Amino acid sequence: MNEKPTMLLTLAPGVFVLMWSTGYVAAKFGLGYIEPLTFLALRFFCIVAIMAVLFIVMRPPLPKTKAEWMHLLIVGFLLQAMYFGMCYQSFNAGLAVGTLALILSLQPIIVALVAPRWSGEAVSWSRWFGLSLGLLGVCIVIITRSQIVAPSVLGFLFATFALAGITVGSLWEKRFGVSQHPVTANLIGFSAGLLGIIPFMVISESMTIVWSWPLIGSLTYLIIGSSLIGVGLLLAMIRAGDVSRVSALFFLVPPMAAAFAWLVLDEEMPPVAWLGMLFSAIGVFLATKNKTVKSV
Repeated sequence: MNEKPTMLLTLAPGVFVLMWSTGYVAAKFGLGYIEPLTFLALRFFCIVAIMAVLFIVMRPPLPKTKAEWMHLLIVGFLLQAMYFGMCYQSFNAGLAVGTLALILSLQPIIVALVAPRWSGEAVSWSRWFGLSLGLLGVCIVIITRSQIVAPSVLGFLFATFALAGITVGSLWEKRFGVSQHPVTANLIGFSAGLLGIIPFMVISESMTIVWSWPLIGSLTYLIIGSSLIGVGLLLAMIRAGDVSRVSALFFLVPPMAAAFAWLVLDEEMPPVAWLGMLFSAIGVFLATKNKTVKSV
């Protein structure tokens, strides 16, 4: 009777990482037909609409206090508007998929370093070593890729803001988050992200959309694969107590994203850059092994 759920949870971490990795490629692919914030607003609007229907049908409980509402809105803005918004802007500025994924893979390390200090715990040498190794890997990839394509300073700036968004959002949730029904949390979180990017979209973009099958395919994949399935699997693993497995597998995201970017977008990754990917992978693994660090 329990074999099927057990099998699903066994496969969930790998499927989640696959969705997370290919989401970068799908986003950059779709940006050839639409501006970044307009693309993100369209994606969030579709997800909010789906969640609203589920909310009406399922009628899950709403947050009970103003503080719970505030924390959901803050985390939603940081993870949806700031993180995804800056990711899309970095792609639009010319940053390679593998490079962005590698920079963002430092998030579990930073959370692993900062979170214990909030509770007064000592940070182990393996975490500091993991961060150093991860940064070394990022530098190797950036330097070697610069020999092929001139680095985008603006792209790196947007990537830094994206890293800050997902890191602060994760830490905020870790400290202040209260367990909510998945439909309620997603509806409020994505609504906060949508409301957060609309003013910037109206001010800075023409909101022109070149409708095409590649754009529709990219948008559909991001909505169903990255957002609904990816987030759904993450929530399922959290409820099952397997969050540490997500963090342990998170080091696979940069090389997997780079490989798919090479296949789909023809983004070249020099041989030495793969060594940098390896260094960062080992760094993330050392900094998060045997620890339950939430990567959102």
